[in-house]
Amino acid sequence: MRYGATILDAEGLRLSADEKALFARTNPFGFILFARNIDSADQTRALCDELRESVGRNCLITIDQEGGRVQRLRPPLARQWRPALDHAMAAGESANRAMYLRARLIADELRSVGVDSNCAPLADLAGPETHAFLHNRCYGTDLSTVVTRARATAEGLLDGGVVPVVKHIPGHGRANLDSHKDLPCITAPLADLAREDFAAFAALNHLPMGMTAHLVYEALDTQPATLSPRVMQMIRSDIGFDGLIMSDDISMKALSGTPQGIACDTLAAGCDVVLFCNAPLDERTAVAEAAGEMTATAQARAERAEAARRNPAPLDITAAEAELSALMGGQVYG
Repeated sequence: MRYGATILDAEGLRLSADEKALFARTNPFGFILFARNIDSADQTRALCDELRESVGRNCLITIDQEGGRVQRLRPPLARQWRPALDHAMAAGESANRAMYLRARLIADELRSVGVDSNCAPLADLAGPETHAFLHNRCYGTDLSTVVTRARATAEGLLDGGVVPVVKHIPGHGRANLDSHKDLPCITAPLADLAREDFAAFAALNHLPMGMTAHLVYEALDTQPATLSPRVMQMIRSDIGFDGLIMSDDISMKALSGTPQGIACDTLAAGCDVVLFCNAPLDERTAVAEAAGEMTATAQARAERAEAARRNPAPLDITAAEAELSALMGGQVYG
């Protein structure tokens, strides 16, 4: 049976009987964890075990573990990381290595509790107009810098046995609104977008997974990228990204309509899998049923993404922490 075309979440620290039944019936591609799902290491591992048992396979479980504000695992389960841009700036000329080590240590933290994917790196270019919700989550302000730091982050995650999800494809940096609350509209000419924003993702088009941006690019369409067949085709053809594309959370206020309607439109536009979070069981049920199974093409991408999981390379944690501290003058943690 093909995977369900959804990534879903759990309401609490353990699965309810109704959640187990829903996941067993609809077979989501994978799951995502939030802070409300995390209490202790043993509990988080047990929840991850339950999620995988519910679908009867070793599915991917992802999380937003960027550092700074967007960090679901926190002390004592994980280090309190600085926002990515602050981290890179503190490292100066050593930023690429510092971003690799940071990602490698984050991967170790995630694997220790059963999580094997991370919604990172970000390839969004920060600029003067970038909304505060995103700005210091970015890796830099120019194309070359962002690409090299994002590549280092992806390599650190992969070396730690964690599958990276590059976001927010095809570029969120020009947004001056928070897409959790509003729909940003980007008016930049297509040539500028292609040369800068889109080019960052083209340089990372080998990565196994990507997450969409809930933005309107007026040069391409009046629909948000997640719902736009034209934008999704551009991502596949011009950017050349053939990894698994998951939507950003379709419950965000940038998108309007019923959750199940948005899910169907997201898949029809060209996303492989729908991310739906923070909703009651009846809405998760409606979305999972509306989304149905993955297409054959999406299933092949999903299986390639799963196959990107590696056995973690050996890591001397003490040495890695010492090297990272030296590169950053001791300014590692937030």
